[in-house]
Amino acid sequence: MVDDVQALPQSRLGIGETSLVRGVLILVATLFLAAVLLFPLAIVFIEAFSKGWRIFADAFLQPDTLAAIRLTLLVAAFTVPFNVVFGLCASWAISKFNFAGKNLLLSLIDLPFSVSPVIAGLIYVLLFGAQGWFGPLLKDWNVQVIFAVPGIVLASVFVTFPFVARELIPLMQSQGTSEEEAALSLGASGWHTFTRVTLPNVKWALLYGVLLCNARTMGEFGAVSVVSGHIRGLTNTMPLHVEILYNEYDFTGAFAVATLLAGLALITLLLKSLLEWRYAGELAAGRS
Repeated sequence: MVDDVQALPQSRLGIGETSLVRGVLILVATLFLAAVLLFPLAIVFIEAFSKGWRIFADAFLQPDTLAAIRLTLLVAAFTVPFNVVFGLCASWAISKFNFAGKNLLLSLIDLPFSVSPVIAGLIYVLLFGAQGWFGPLLKDWNVQVIFAVPGIVLASVFVTFPFVARELIPLMQSQGTSEEEAALSLGASGWHTFTRVTLPNVKWALLYGVLLCNARTMGEFGAVSVVSGHIRGLTNTMPLHVEILYNEYDFTGAFAVATLLAGLALITLLLKSLLEWRYAGELAAGRS
């Protein structure tokens, strides 16, 4: 297959195009990125600092803003570890064992990618809301899920649980089971095999999945908006708080809080690039 690809003429591979065609393609890609990514991102920071540093800093001293930041961090603190545990268990089971329903499990892991976050939030309202299936039972137990932190965590978990698993499954499948079988044949227990053989081999992919999961959790709007109730100072995460400030014509405050989310996106992009570089280097070293 490699020989066949190498034997193809350059024009068939897309590398023999004229300089004009290459220039047009690069220009179109650059203009598109500038229009949909760089320009809006620049506007966020420009508007946030439009009235000076003092107004920008004062926006973060508001009690509702501090509450939104704390809630966002709290939700991420619950969501990310849960998805790490689920991702490790699911990827271990799918890549190392054959069992009935394996393809169904793979399809269910991809479900949040195809379901609207708003629909996901609505599902939890229908299940745990006051008029939902479990609403009366929860009320008898004095437990509130919807319009409270538990509902926000559930909605965040739903929209983010594929990220860790989907980074680990292809890698574990490509690595096979030979190293684990060797460890077990030498007397290692299942737990020691996992912690000393499997986990070190996937640590960079795991960090990559955690990074994406955390970024999506903090930036999630649709599902959280449905289950939160928009209670200021109690159930508003940072994205919801930005919407409220903007609707109240507090544009500087809205864009100031938005810079935190934009900054998170930039940091995620930087760390993503570093992890890809580190992970690619490890793969190259392994092949050599």
